[in-house]
Amino acid sequence: MRKVMLFSFVFAAIFSLFLFTPSSYAQKTIKVGIVDTYTGPASAFTIDVRDGFEMAIKKINAKGGILGRKVEFTTRDEKFKPDIGLAMAKELVLKEKVDILMGTINSATALAVSDFAKKEKIPFFVTFSKSEKIVVDQGHRYVFNMNENAMMAGRAAGYALGKKPYTKYWIAGDDYEYGHSIANNVWENIQKVNSKAVLIGQTWWKVGEADFTPYITQILAAKPDFIIVATGGSGMVNFQKAAKATGLSQKIPFYQHTAIELSVLKPQGQNAPEGVFGTANYFFYYPDTPANKAFVDEFKKAYNREPRIGALSGYMTAQYIAKAYEKAGAIDKEKMVTALEGMVLDSPVGKLEIRACDHQLVLPMYFGKTKKDPKFPDFLVAGDIETITGKDYMPTCDEVRKMRKYK
Repeated sequence: MRKVMLFSFVFAAIFSLFLFTPSSYAQKTIKVGIVDTYTGPASAFTIDVRDGFEMAIKKINAKGGILGRKVEFTTRDEKFKPDIGLAMAKELVLKEKVDILMGTINSATALAVSDFAKKEKIPFFVTFSKSEKIVVDQGHRYVFNMNENAMMAGRAAGYALGKKPYTKYWIAGDDYEYGHSIANNVWENIQKVNSKAVLIGQTWWKVGEADFTPYITQILAAKPDFIIVATGGSGMVNFQKAAKATGLSQKIPFYQHTAIELSVLKPQGQNAPEGVFGTANYFFYYPDTPANKAFVDEFKKAYNREPRIGALSGYMTAQYIAKAYEKAGAIDKEKMVTALEGMVLDSPVGKLEIRACDHQLVLPMYFGKTKKDPKFPDFLVAGDIETITGKDYMPTCDEVRKMRKYK
């Protein structure tokens, strides 16, 4: 009898350990699930997002975590396919029980995951997708945009270009949402600043086209003063190469969002065309401040390379997650979401705010043009950099409310 009782006691103890240990362990961590594209051309941007996030999380965990809990994260490669990305987000939430979702460079994936996050009431931090729909007409309580969207980039470029002496414009770009959004916002804001500006023509090609020569021939024949080039992904570099090979870059100035950023310029080395105008919200060499230098030094020590544009987004996402939980005073998602609204934090590019009205991170936008610099012999950099603040180019909260399709 005593043997039976002893066996029952031991069995109960083991069963209790099996039953409660995983749950207890899960409660001691904050789990983040990252869905993004880690294969193909897009990885030139997304890997830095992941590494910037990882670098910040390691520091946070080394200091004891968030309210005594360590942060762990897991990644999923959706291979730039929205159906796969959504399935992965569902698996991370419903099976892996992550507390937070993060990603993605694919706007269609981001919109699908955002809708899922809304239904499940899971905070979702968008780190590279450019569709303004994410936080404007399809924004909601649980989605936060930690990078610039196409509306922001286009409006900033239009603000800067409108003060230039160009009057005859041509639009050319990828025939999809991002291309049209960038082009439309650039053009609308040029017109607000320069009443003499006229649009003399447009050219659109299918996403993924590699031969730009026929389009460039058409543009050269039209003789515009300036070209708004609305390309994304691999089209960025491919168009720059074609522009240089055909002589376009020597004859007509043009603009591309992120044309001046390391992710686009480093693969081309010294062969990238000079004088290309662009916008970006991060450079490892600008601003030349102690905060940015410290960030760059830390990133280079960890990954043996300079941080690119995505590193800032990933790094600040981790910082906001940590500070929001700390402000909330509890590991509570609803309180954390509320704490994020209006939160201001220091960053490598100065103080940054997540607006309460649309959950958009307010970023400075840098406008400049490509140039060679003896300090950087392996690639071109941005020159004549102009800082455009959020108040100069972002839609106001009243504008956002009018654009939204829901109340």
